Amino acid sequence: MTLTPKGVSVAAWRRLDRGLFCHTIGHGNLPPAVLARFAHALGRSLGGRVQLRLPYPPGLGTGMSTAGLLAIARLTAGAQSPLALARACVAAEGASDPLMFRNPGRLLWAPRLGRELAALPPQPRAHLLAGFWGPPRPTQAADQNYDDVSDLVARWQAGGPLATRAALASESARRCIARRGPLGDPTESLARDLGALGWTISHSGAARALIFAPGHLPPHGISALREAGLRGVHQLVTCGG
Repeated sequence: MTLTPKGVSVAAWRRLDRGLFCHTIGHGNLPPAVLARFAHALGRSLGGRVQLRLPYPPGLGTGMSTAGLLAIARLTAGAQSPLALARACVAAEGASDPLMFRNPGRLLWAPRLGRELAALPPQPRAHLLAGFWGPPRPTQAADQNYDDVSDLVARWQAGGPLATRAALASESARRCIARRGPLGDPTESLARDLGALGWTISHSGAARALIFAPGHLPPHGISALREAGLRGVHQLVTCGG
């Protein structure tokens, strides 16, 4: 499910009084080598000191690396097609989220290839309680240790109400944790205890979310997630139909 926190944005700006450099203000960083590969893939130069402000550190499963690169591209590279931006992100980091497309939640996306595999139906609108559990786990381009979820994808493509989609998201998350860990993840227990329709995780990061029907967030939900060890707990709304 695509998660859209209100008021979250990535900002980049350039100073021309220094040499080529990228400095992240706030959280995390994008290594100079990543930026150099990205600029080379776009056939452009960053042309001065670039400063980047990220609301979350990279490696948490929120798409911050891709978002940061796209902010820099908008600042320095002029107009580029979404496909060109995706390929440049892959060249820079070995993977890309589909954030350069208008409706990324409608794409079945191959992050290591930087291309769309199929279209997906609109997501049902949902309210979520989200946060982070465990350390950052950056995507590793060579890591292929993921379950085959083609059966879940086929069922997702068939559409269905929020409860059906939440069950599919839960099963995908459950398979991922069984295969990759981490041990002791409290998300499934929280979903059960708080009466959520389901739960979802970033399969290569620390992001976690419980899925509820609109207007059915439990009043004690935020405190329950914090007590279970999640940090950065907040409410989200899916951007689907």
